Amino acid sequence: MPITTFTSNDDSEITINVSGRFDFRLVQEFREAYSSITKPDATVIIDMHDAEYMDSSALGMLLNMQKKLGSDRSRIRIINCRPHIKKVFTISRFDKKFTIE
Repeated sequence: MPITTFTSNDDSEITINVSGRFDFRLVQEFREAYSSITKPDATVIIDMHDAEYMDSSALGMLLNMQKKLGSDRSRIRIINCRPHIKKVFTISRFDKKFTIE
C-alpha cells in the first residue's frame, strides 16, 4: 500500500507515510489519509522515506492538504526526503510553504 497512516494516541500527531511513486494515482488515497483529521491543532508529518518519485500532482496534493487543514506552516512537516525529491521541493519553493527536514 503506497500510503499508510499512523495517529498518536491523543490524536495530536498524524504521520502519513508515502512509498513508491507519489503521483496522480494516489490522489484519493492521500486525500483519505488526512481527511479524518479532526483535531484543529494536530501536527501532520509526511514521511517520504520510502518515496522514490514525486511529480507536480504530488505538489498539488500537498497544497490541497494545506488548504484544507489551514496554512500554518509549522503544523505540516515533510521528513526523510531523498535528495532528488528534496531538490523538487526547493526548486518549486515548497521549502517556503512547508517545514522540510
